[in-house]
Amino acid sequence: MNKLELIDALRSETKISKPEAAKIVDLFFNEMSEALAKDDRVEIRGLCSFFVKQYGSYTGRNPKTGEKVTIAPKKLPFFKCGKELKERVDKG
Repeated sequence: MNKLELIDALRSETKISKPEAAKIVDLFFNEMSEALAKDDRVEIRGLCSFFVKQYGSYTGRNPKTGEKVTIAPKKLPFFKCGKELKERVDKG
């Protein structure tokens, strides 16, 4: 499912207009993005959680030249599946 399909599902389920449904979906994802940008955790009970992991700098290698390079510290978002979602997908 992509964003447009999610908007259409919301529109048909709630009988609201497509622009209103798009606004709600955009608001949802924007709020999630803002929370993660502030290093907050986003948890949707029974479904999943999103959180940010921080990695320190380390020494890596350029695969073409073999030269050592310093990799800068970084933050990456992570997704963790909830128990109920795992069970639902497993029963498929």
